[in-house]
Amino acid sequence: MNNPAPTDGRLAQIAARSRRQIVQIGHGAGAFGAHFGPSLSLVDILTVLYGTRVRHDSSMCSDPERDRVILSKGHGSLALYAVLHEFGFISDECLASAETDGTVLPGQPCRNQELGIEFSSGSLGMGLSFGVGLALSARMMGSDRSIFVIMGDGETNEGSVWEAAMSAAHFRLARLIAIVDVNGLQSDGTTAEIMSCRLREMWEANGWETIEVDGHSIPGLRAALSPATGSRPRCILASTVKGKGVSFMEGAAEWHHGRMTESQFETAVHDVGRGEQTA
Repeated sequence: MNNPAPTDGRLAQIAARSRRQIVQIGHGAGAFGAHFGPSLSLVDILTVLYGTRVRHDSSMCSDPERDRVILSKGHGSLALYAVLHEFGFISDECLASAETDGTVLPGQPCRNQELGIEFSSGSLGMGLSFGVGLALSARMMGSDRSIFVIMGDGETNEGSVWEAAMSAAHFRLARLIAIVDVNGLQSDGTTAEIMSCRLREMWEANGWETIEVDGHSIPGLRAALSPATGSRPRCILASTVKGKGVSFMEGAAEWHHGRMTESQFETAVHDVGRGEQTA
């Protein structure tokens, strides 16, 4: 990005507005429902990433030197759309069409360079391998662009993640940054019950610099995302709450994907509105 980074207070406002957009867009999807929980947990991560770290704005969508953000956790798409809207990539009209028939913003992202969407996702476990390829390409081209790959903790159950992690460490891809949304839940239950994984130990064993952070702390995320000074790839384990900001969704596995009643929608709007007032 080319402009001065927003203050923490400004970033909090952006995150609060993005949560409101997620609630409204998801409710507007009607009978199809939406991935509310995994989108709401990602908001602060994406806000700080685009607000403070990514060298990319809506005027440089074709610039080969732009940084790349790969949303491997494609079911967090509403967070990506809302935050890209806040930073000028996606128009009001385009955002309002999300998750409707014929939209360019479906439930799982489709690559659209003009809108800042760098990766078509949905099949979990693919994004880090793609990120490794982008980082190797950047090195071969003599570019200093950074590659950010955002995953879910449940996604790390995929073996392809660890093949890519080993490759990144072997090739010392210091400009590759993995961010894991550690919300403790996946579509079928808790990550601990489905496939327990000692994430910090595993990333460190594979040769990555590993940082643990509160995924809803704007100052903490800002510090964790500071430019690398070493020669290893970095993994940021961001501890979050699934459904963050909506009282009845927080920590509730059933809101991985769902459809709100009108009464629930009113409650959700009230909850995120309160978040906007306090931001």
